[in-house]
Parts: sequence; structure tokens; C-alpha cells
Amino acid sequence: MRIISGLYKNKRLQAPKNLPVRPTTDMAKEALFNIINNRYYFDSIKVLDLFSGTGNISIEFASRGTQDITAVDSHRACIKYIKKTADALDLNIQTVGSDVYTFLSKAGSKFDLIFADPPYDFTGAQFEAIVSGVFDRDLLAKDGLLIIEHSKRTKLDHLPKHAFSKKYGGNMFDFFEK
Repeated sequence: MRIISGLYKNKRLQAPKNLPVRPTTDMAKEALFNIINNRYYFDSIKVLDLFSGTGNISIEFASRGTQDITAVDSHRACIKYIKKTADALDLNIQTVGSDVYTFLSKAGSKFDLIFADPPYDFTGAQFEAIVSGVFDRDLLAKDGLLIIEHSKRTKLDHLPKHAFSKKYGGNMFDFFEK
């Protein structure tokens, strides 16, 4: 994986092959961050990265100046890799080893941006539980965004608070707002 922009622009990171992940492609990540860049100042937002895997998204935010990032994943090796990478690059990423739904049910603070990249084989009910977990607990700050990455075969535009969708190759991003 490659860091697209910021302090570590073009730096390549090699995650261990045994991680159960599907990192966001560089093309999709660059397009996503172009959208986010037009909406936020990276150095002044609070980010929550759910199903963080390799930490690809968290690391990109940190490289661009975001100081308040929480990366959540249930897989110990993923959390260990994110923490090791963040420490090596001196990035401020807090890692949490937890089931995402459990984390959402207990989270007590608001985030400007919540990014979720669950497994592509999730059911509609599992995707809906992410959306309801965020909005039922009021975890988005004013003008905040929930972004869910998924396969282009999955449709989420019927869910509450859906604002818009963007497709990049086989990847789809759905954006939800208060």
C-alpha cells in the first residue's frame, strides 16, 4: 500500500501477508481523499476508522496532518501492525482491539468523520447495523460524515441518512450525514 499525500507522500508500506484484509486501492483512496479534502481541514478533525485492517485509511489521515485518529479492528494482528507502523512513523493513531459493534455501543465521543470498511460479504443487516450504531448513539459531530466502503454489488442508498454514493472501479463509497 502507498501513502498518497502529506508528510509521507509516496511511502510504500508492506503489511504482513497473513492479515485478513482487502486494503482500499490507491485509485479509490485518492478519489475518496479528494472528496474529503474539499470538506475538511485535516489538521482539525477527529476520525474514527472502523474495520481498519492494515490502517491504510488511518495512516493516510495521519500523513495529511490529522492528530486525533482512532482505529478499531477485532483482529489482533491488524491492531499490532497499525500500532507498529504508527510508532515507526511517529503518527498519532490510537488503536482499539474490539468488535466494531461493541465499540459503537460503548463509544462516548463524537467524530467529524467515521470511515467503515467492513468485509465485502457483509449482509444488508450488518451494514444497516453500522449506520444505526453511529446515528442511534449520535457519534457524528455537526457536519460530520459516515463513509462506508463496500462492493459495487451492495446497495446502501435506501438506508436512513444516506446523502450520496461514489463508485471507483469495483469499490463503492456511500456517504451518510446527520
